[in-house]
Amino acid sequence: MLLKIAVSGYRSLRNVVLPLERLNLITGANGAGKSSLYKAIGLLAAAAQGGVIPALAAEGGLASTLWAGPEAISQRMKSGAVPVEGSRRKEPISLRLGFASEDFGYAIDLGLPQARGRSMFARDPEIKVEAVWAGETLRPANVLTLRNGPTVVASGQGAKKKIVRNGLAPFESMMMQAVSPADTPELLELRERMRGWRFYDHLRTDRGAPARSPQVGTRTPVLADDGADLAAALQTIVEIGDVEALAATVADAFAGGRVDVEGRDGLFEVAFTQHGLLRPLRAAELSDGTLRYLLLAAALLTPRPPTLMVLNEPETSLHTDLLAPLARLIVRASQSSQIIVVTHAPALVDALAQAGAKRFMLTKELGETYIDEAAYVRWEWPSR
Repeated sequence: MLLKIAVSGYRSLRNVVLPLERLNLITGANGAGKSSLYKAIGLLAAAAQGGVIPALAAEGGLASTLWAGPEAISQRMKSGAVPVEGSRRKEPISLRLGFASEDFGYAIDLGLPQARGRSMFARDPEIKVEAVWAGETLRPANVLTLRNGPTVVASGQGAKKKIVRNGLAPFESMMMQAVSPADTPELLELRERMRGWRFYDHLRTDRGAPARSPQVGTRTPVLADDGADLAAALQTIVEIGDVEALAATVADAFAGGRVDVEGRDGLFEVAFTQHGLLRPLRAAELSDGTLRYLLLAAALLTPRPPTLMVLNEPETSLHTDLLAPLARLIVRASQSSQIIVVTHAPALVDALAQAGAKRFMLTKELGETYIDEAAYVRWEWPSR
């Protein structure tokens, strides 16, 4: 389980650390920084795929994602006694992301590129530092693998250090280029864990959504991030998952409702039976809210639960009557996976909080996102 997630220098997240539990709830007003926090966790996951720099490029590049305020904000600035203005920087410009789990921690520090002749990629950010350590808090004595510039060093027996990679390009992560079962087994372990994290933010329910049309069906223990393979994912739950939980989840939201999967010539299609109707409804006929609930059910009842699942505004398109059943579904899923829910729906917030979810309230002051003081926790970054 992840114990902490830390973000520094990303959009409005100048310096944020979240101490996590099994089920976590992130809420706050529009513009408070919820989406930025969701995207920051996604960037961490991208590091395990070697894709953190392309992911930043998709957001407009490092320059557009860096914290845009001053390096430090004084109490006099907050009170309005003096204007908000910058000063001579004491630290290098950086975007830092990290997490600590029950056994390992990982952090990555990205910065501005150095001048490199006439390269057309001169605007790409550089990976300055990466570190993996044992335990919850980074200390010099518990560093397992450290990448500083182009060199990756791993700890050996006793106090010995071993260079496992030299000449690493500034756009290459050690999570991809320095993994060795013999020298850096912790990198391999962490990389596979992070690759298994799942994010659901773009489940499509529009009229052209793939889930509304018959799709070629193959065994699908993990729903695609856009929900295109909904029918196959539901049938996989029926055959190798908890079919009783699926039936109960649908009935909890729709009294007398039942979901089935019909197959014809290798094509799978959802058929939804509702009390009072003489025939089942095809996915193309379902309301956006009904289809989205079925998509969330397929995601959360996965036969292959991930270590971490992050849901961004799962309440989209759902009628308020479906939020309580959704909360019960999320709570059930948290027994198998650590879950982070980002939402501003009061009914969902209340239901999850009553079920014991750890709640983080995000607020913004002078463009900076803050978490309630009770959420403060210690964090140490690796130095350049």
